[in-house]
Amino acid sequence: MEAILLAAGLGTRLRPYTLQTPKPLLPVQGRPILDWTLGALPKQIERVLVVVHYLGEQIEAYLRRQQHFAQWQVVRQERPRGTGDAVLACRAHVRSPRFLVLNGDDLFAATDLAKLAHCSAGILCHPVEEPRRFGIAFRKADGTLDRLIEKPDLEGRYLANTGAYVFPRTIFDIPLTLSPRGEYEVTQYVHELAKQQAVQVVEASFWLPISTVEVWQAAQTMDLRAATVSGAHP
Repeated sequence: MEAILLAAGLGTRLRPYTLQTPKPLLPVQGRPILDWTLGALPKQIERVLVVVHYLGEQIEAYLRRQQHFAQWQVVRQERPRGTGDAVLACRAHVRSPRFLVLNGDDLFAATDLAKLAHCSAGILCHPVEEPRRFGIAFRKADGTLDRLIEKPDLEGRYLANTGAYVFPRTIFDIPLTLSPRGEYEVTQYVHELAKQQAVQVVEASFWLPISTVEVWQAAQTMDLRAATVSGAHP
């Protein structure tokens, strides 16, 4: 099984720290964010594809040094046209019948990603108290995904989309269209896939989206044992 890590963003909300360092390489407790992500990937992941754009040469240099995966490949997103376009850029390089997709600049729990990887198709979601700030997942009566709604005008506790998914390779047969903000969104893949087959909703025990300087700085003293897994990948 393979994993696609999305690491092409500009990191604008973490400037000035991202002016010379891509966000996935910002250190958290002495390790690049991307290093935490690679270390948390499930054992069945044998190969990773890392989508890069902004300061991509630095990410590629890091991948040459890392010891988590012997099999890795950089895929360059020539123009940053959204997360869906980033996934689509990997079409010619994906070999496995299903694959994991996740943001390369968030922190996830290794146990949650392991649960997600067992799904034929799935989305990892985490409970939040401020649904207006997130994409929110709504479930069918059987617990599978019904739909995603971006930043709904709601109050209370809801399940937020963490940006981690398992897709079958047939996802590439779904044509993407431009969203209202002029990008190709990975969530369109999720919406269309949910119409075709059951998409399991896996509830996450831990998720840290490093979205601001304040969160990044707070992460330096957090207990991040959930985001680690012992042993190196082949």
